Amino acid sequence: MTRKILALFLSLLYISLNIKAQDEAALQLLEAKDAVTGASRMELYLPYLQNKAVAVVANQSSIMDNGTHLIDTLLTYNINVVKIFTPEHGFRGTAEAGTYVNSGVDEKTGIPIVSLYGKNKKPTAEQLHNVDVLLFDLQDVGCRFYTYISTMTYVMEAAAESNLPVIVLDRPNPNGFYVDGPVLEPENSSFVGLHPVPIVYGLTIGEYALMVNGEKWLGDGLECDLTIVPLGNYIRNAIYKLPVRPSPNLPNWEAVYLYPSLCLFEGTDVSVGRGTKFPFQIYAHPALADTVNLVEYAHRYRNNEQKLNLSWILDTRVKASEDEKFFNNYFIKLVGVADLKQKINSGLSEDEIRSSWQAGIDNYLKIREKYLIY
Repeated sequence: MTRKILALFLSLLYISLNIKAQDEAALQLLEAKDAVTGASRMELYLPYLQNKAVAVVANQSSIMDNGTHLIDTLLTYNINVVKIFTPEHGFRGTAEAGTYVNSGVDEKTGIPIVSLYGKNKKPTAEQLHNVDVLLFDLQDVGCRFYTYISTMTYVMEAAAESNLPVIVLDRPNPNGFYVDGPVLEPENSSFVGLHPVPIVYGLTIGEYALMVNGEKWLGDGLECDLTIVPLGNYIRNAIYKLPVRPSPNLPNWEAVYLYPSLCLFEGTDVSVGRGTKFPFQIYAHPALADTVNLVEYAHRYRNNEQKLNLSWILDTRVKASEDEKFFNNYFIKLVGVADLKQKINSGLSEDEIRSSWQAGIDNYLKIREKYLIY
């Protein structure tokens, strides 16, 4: 039995014992308090790290359920961690979005850190020459333009090219309870959207890795030697409040919940609260009378707003109708399709825009079904 199948078997065994709980949870979004992260199920992956040179892809979100960092925990088990690869925002998660992240050395452990953001988004063969296995543990938020899934893809591709195994420690998707948004067009592929998936794709990061591998989305059709360490006690239809902010501007579950909808404004001249105490919880534009605060909205609608909210960008665009610079050059890359800007500018309703996505979503759901673990 391969390692991947072993992990899937253990997860499916858990699912078979909890079907009733999932059915009940489908009626309402519950708070997932008891989910066990893949990182904390050490009995499933430590045997594959012993006597190996291990490179870990990690940041500040790579926390065990007991509150200790994965790197520190591995060292207490005498695992030979030879290198840390870190994504956008850096190893300590303090760099702002889009900021160049330098490589260096972790002051606490003395382990070399290699940045996978900036010019070096993919580990090189030289950076992997002294590595036996790659361990990946990042907290995703379930949104296509959140770049940790792009980092994971490049790590898997580099590993496949160097014939190295990758172990992904699965984590809950705090926006895993719905699928919505246009499916990315290949010609608009970039680091903020590599694959033909909707904006909100409804998979854990482990499930996403399986899809990348299974659909042959790695370069040259490569397939990675991939193992998923599954979650325990995980219900997909649940709000999971992250114990650590996944990046500087997602400080709480309200911001994480609102992020897929509000991030559309990043392709416009609307502010989403970066630099304030409420990033991705408010938005503001000169055409609006006041700053719009969405914290109460998040609390009120989390059980029935299981979709992208387009009304905010549609309303703001109408009020800013005299502003020809409302959209910037980043918008198409962000949303992944060329025609959404035109649809918004032409005054189509939210329902009309949403209906234009449906065929793509339906096709995606058929693909997604093959890779669901939970």
